[in-house]
Amino acid sequence: MRQLITYFGLAYLISWVIWLPLHGPVFGLTNLPVLPYHHGFGGLGPLIASFLTTWIYQRNKGVKLLIKKCLQPRPILYLIIALLSPFLLAFIATIINFFVSKTPINLSGLFVSKEFPQFNLFTFFVYNLIFFGFGEEVGWRGFALPRLQNKFNALTSSIILTVFWAIWHWPLFFYRPGLASMELAGIFGWIFSLLTGSVLLTWLYNSSKASVLICAVFHSTIDIAFMADLADKNIMNYMGFLITVWGVLTIIIFKPKNLATNNREKVAAP
Repeated sequence: MRQLITYFGLAYLISWVIWLPLHGPVFGLTNLPVLPYHHGFGGLGPLIASFLTTWIYQRNKGVKLLIKKCLQPRPILYLIIALLSPFLLAFIATIINFFVSKTPINLSGLFVSKEFPQFNLFTFFVYNLIFFGFGEEVGWRGFALPRLQNKFNALTSSIILTVFWAIWHWPLFFYRPGLASMELAGIFGWIFSLLTGSVLLTWLYNSSKASVLICAVFHSTIDIAFMADLADKNIMNYMGFLITVWGVLTIIIFKPKNLATNNREKVAAP
């Protein structure tokens, strides 16, 4: 438990301090320097916190194991799922929208970022993979999840982790356009989407025998798919519905205990 308290405290502290120039004006802190891609740098907080906490409690042995998880590409099946499934969801959502609303199928916006229109698909993927794929997943799944699974089943661990994951996003509600304008109903929907993502990421982590790389890739591609410049908002709603169904089916098929065909991943006590 001490390790988790240390980790969450450091993850919040590091990210929130990095983001201070972005959310500080709400509290009267103005004229703080803002760097290019400043929001992305804050996404590295969980990664930094995970390595610091691992070194504090497990020293070099723990750090080496965490690095090994970050470089583990197998099983290839789950890497393929992580890489392609969000785009498949977007395609299916577009097809549904075509039959329901008679809207012409146009997938060109799927590979365009609203926030960074200058990025192509590859550069946007690399950006997301570094700052939010590895930046977050080394901490949430690579460090926190197996320690939670020492005490709780996989589904309960996913729910608990969702709470701490949601709290980490707190400063974003003061400066990110999509979150800053969100009403109460939207916030509940957003938290539910985090929970769905948490369940699927737990499934990927446990099924892949603790591959942080696979989780980081999925985090990146799901962000790209949901941040795509698709003109029709109905497509996003259909995507949200589809990923919710996927999450529910994952719980039903793979069971709350492990959310995998194998045992859930744990971590040995230091």
